[in-house]
Amino acid sequence: MAGLFDVDKAVIGVVHVKPLIGSLLYGGDFEKVVDLAVRDAVALVEGGVDGVIVENFHDYPYYPRRVPRCVVAQLAVVVREVVRSVNVPVGVSVLRNDGVSAMSIACGVGARFIRVNVWCGAMVTDQGVIEGEAYRVLRLRRFLGCDVRVFADVFVKHAFPLGLQDLKLVARDTFHRGRADALVVTGRATGLEADLGDVRLVKEACGAPVFVGSGVSAENVREYLGVADGVIVGSYFRGGDLWAPVDVERVRRLVRAVRG
Repeated sequence: MAGLFDVDKAVIGVVHVKPLIGSLLYGGDFEKVVDLAVRDAVALVEGGVDGVIVENFHDYPYYPRRVPRCVVAQLAVVVREVVRSVNVPVGVSVLRNDGVSAMSIACGVGARFIRVNVWCGAMVTDQGVIEGEAYRVLRLRRFLGCDVRVFADVFVKHAFPLGLQDLKLVARDTFHRGRADALVVTGRATGLEADLGDVRLVKEACGAPVFVGSGVSAENVREYLGVADGVIVGSYFRGGDLWAPVDVERVRRLVRAVRG
C-alpha cells in the first residue's frame, strides 16, 4: 500500500498477545506479557516481514464491542513497546470488534494501521450479533488528526452475514461507502485457507488493496499474491500452535517464497 509499506506485496506478521489482566487465562505477570509480545515482533521482523499487527488474541471469550478501559490501557503499553522495538509499520486489532479503541491506541502510541473484523453491516458471531461502526471510527480518526489506515474484513472468519450475502456488493460497500483503506479476506476460521476465488472477486469488485488474512503458508503465498496485495500471517509462523512463539525460520521460508 502506498505510503505504508515499501513493497508491492506486503507480508504482515501477527503478534498474539498473551492473556491480559482481567482475562480468564491471565498468567499473573504483565511484564512477561509485554516482553513476549516484543520478542515475537522482533522475531517477525528478523524473519523479513514488512509490518506487524498486535492483537489481544488470547483474551477469549471476547467482548463483542467495546473492551474495558483496563484492556485499552494494557494494549497501549504493549503496542508502544512493539513500536519502539521494530522498524516496520505496526498495526493494532482489538478483538472482537473494538475499532474505536484500536484507533485510539494507534493514534496515541504511533501505530500506523488498525484491523476491524466487522466494519459495515452486521455479522452473527460466537459473541452474538456484531454491527459495524465505520462512522464512529472514521470520525474519531478525523477528530484526532492522525494518519492511521483501516484494514476492514469482508465476511470475517468465525462469523456469518446477517442480511446481504453478496460478497461483491459487501466489498464495494465496505470500500466505497465505508471508506476502508484496505480489505481483508479470510477462511471460515483461524488458520483455514481463504478461497482464492473470493479473493479475486473482492479485488475485482472495487479495486481496493486486498489482503488475505488466514490460512497463508509458504506453499500457497505466491498463488495468493498473484491476486492480493498482501497477506496477514499468524498461525503458520507458529507451526499451527497459537500459543507457541514465532519461529523465525518459518518466517524466512515464507518471505523467501514471496520475494523469490
